[in-house]
Amino acid sequence: MSQYRTFTAQDAVDYAKQFGGLDNPSSLVEAQEIGDGNLNLVFKIFDAQGVSRIIVKQALPYVRCVGESWPLTLDRARLEAQTLVTHYQHSPQHTVNIIHYDPALAVMVMEDLSSHRIWRAELIKNHFYPQAARQLGEYLAHTLFHTSDFYLHPHEKKAQVAKFINPEMCEITEDLFFNDPYQIHDRNNYPAELENDVAALRDDAQLKIAVASLKHRFFSQAEALLHGDIHSGSIFVAEESLKAIDAEFGFYGPVGFDVGTAIGNLLLNFCGLPGHLGIRDAAAAREQRLIDIQVLWTTFAERFQALASEKTRDSALATPGYASAFLKKVWNDAVGFCGTELIRRSVGLSHVADIDTIQDEAMRHACLRHAIHLGRALIVIADRIDSVEALVARVRQYS
Repeated sequence: MSQYRTFTAQDAVDYAKQFGGLDNPSSLVEAQEIGDGNLNLVFKIFDAQGVSRIIVKQALPYVRCVGESWPLTLDRARLEAQTLVTHYQHSPQHTVNIIHYDPALAVMVMEDLSSHRIWRAELIKNHFYPQAARQLGEYLAHTLFHTSDFYLHPHEKKAQVAKFINPEMCEITEDLFFNDPYQIHDRNNYPAELENDVAALRDDAQLKIAVASLKHRFFSQAEALLHGDIHSGSIFVAEESLKAIDAEFGFYGPVGFDVGTAIGNLLLNFCGLPGHLGIRDAAAAREQRLIDIQVLWTTFAERFQALASEKTRDSALATPGYASAFLKKVWNDAVGFCGTELIRRSVGLSHVADIDTIQDEAMRHACLRHAIHLGRALIVIADRIDSVEALVARVRQYS
């Protein structure tokens, strides 16, 4: 087995030549480090003509934005690679292709997506991709159904749950989603002008009980192999294509978590758009985000229901009406988890460019405040929001 070392750009080129699966590996001559996340080095590997041909990604043994004082397991590279490989088996058109991975070096080689753009950046620019919400719904339906008890034999499912235990990365999620924003903590990150709004979260007993319930579901419901962090920065889009990347938080958890995280990021964009486009010009783009949310959920639910009707292997779960009842529970979970995504991205350690890049300080604060209050409302009344149409109505009410 290889001994772990942190890659240089030249290391990444040499590794891509050896494991990239290209017909002409000697054509690879240069690497550019493009990682802007908190956890990894990411290299684009270019040929002599300056064309990016392949990606090399290496996990670091610590949180990049904090440093060595926050160590992380390198096993997350294996978990990320295996999550994406599994998802690719069930949704190849919407999952990045992992060509090779080495658990000892915590390195994976994957297809280059230079023909695509990061969806978050495109949403901020108000560049609309008409197929993206539907494609994301398809990705979620196929990956979550085919890794669930509806499809897998119980023995295989239990073995998969054990294989994808991811305690260190799950602990990060548990802290950032369900703990830090609701207490005084050094990792929290918000403007002093919002102190009263954040203090109200800490003092809200009803909210904290609802968050505790969501955390308990996250702990205990191993329903399907989640991406675990399916935000708009982990999705690449092109005119007719969508690809999910960055699954180092992959584990078996509640289906509604992935769905809610995806919806939450569309709502974060909804909250931030007035700061980028102006209140008047943002109106049409905000309506499009609400349509995107409806398309995402409807596509997911319809496709999951169809897969359940066609492919469910367990006789009890195949009982007519059960898949529909399960999806109602998924929806309820998704609304709550959506709310926690809004709050943790506004109050906690990791923010989003949809709001953080707003230049006008007063407008940025207003957008943050909107996300906090909307998130709180969704968490507390999740069980009363019984449809995506009801969610859209609530969002309009809090806008």
